[in-house]
Amino acid sequence: MLQHLITTQDLNLDSINEIIDKAIQYKQDINTPQTLLGKIIITIFFENSTRTLSSFEIAAKRLGAKVVRLDIHKSSTSKGETIADTASNINAMKPNAIIIRHRDAGAGNYLARYVSCPIINGGDGAHAHPTQALLDAMTMKLHFGDLNGKRIAIVGDIMNSRVATSGIDLFRRLGMKVTLVAPPHFQSLFNESDNLKKVDNIKSCIDDCDVIMSLRTQTERHNYQIYSSLKDYASLFCITKELIGDRDIIVLHPGPVHRNIDIDDEMLKDSRCKVLDQVSNGVFVRMAVLDKFANLAK
Repeated sequence: MLQHLITTQDLNLDSINEIIDKAIQYKQDINTPQTLLGKIIITIFFENSTRTLSSFEIAAKRLGAKVVRLDIHKSSTSKGETIADTASNINAMKPNAIIIRHRDAGAGNYLARYVSCPIINGGDGAHAHPTQALLDAMTMKLHFGDLNGKRIAIVGDIMNSRVATSGIDLFRRLGMKVTLVAPPHFQSLFNESDNLKKVDNIKSCIDDCDVIMSLRTQTERHNYQIYSSLKDYASLFCITKELIGDRDIIVLHPGPVHRNIDIDDEMLKDSRCKVLDQVSNGVFVRMAVLDKFANLAK
């Protein structure tokens, strides 16, 4: 049966660890094996992207694949062609994998019906972003070694964040304890459990964290303005150097960072902030993902 990577649930725990360990191996190897030589990878991004799109394309090329980027502004979707027909036509060209990002949740599942190669989700609505969760886990594993029992606070607009949704699932399966920090209107629908807590104040859990992951406020997904200004939001949820103090905590963010709203300038310059490490590690995780999935296509 053809396997796709739409959500983290498409991976069992062994596959999660296999991808992370392979990514770490790629990071440490001087010579990259050309495991995708002769393969064709197509990227279709219906939303703007800097890190994810570039990361996937660099990953594919490092493994020897050819990359075809479909410019949706110049594609037949701008002429009224359905996404299903676009997928069917691309599939007829026999790619080895299609990487998609879309503003609508479930777009990857929908397209998977029309193709005979793996679909890899680069983010869909507020639904899922599996490779982001994998690269976050890789970044933490490189810092801590074993993640079992480590504590992460995810702070901000959790309700509208595909990063949070994928991370909550994957981090807990790796044995981490997750605290969701958000005002009620940004809080997740996940139920509390032994390894998942919900609070509305970062100061209430700062001493019980090994990691803080700040999230961008997804203003484009809000039906109305929640705060009178982002400055008001930042006064409660911005991760500052003053807040962290001398604690042994690392700080993550999926990007793009709203400076002095998500994380302040001083914290971004601190060695405990791993935002650029995440970007770097994203290439290696996506190499491992493409190596696993693009070789499945016949």
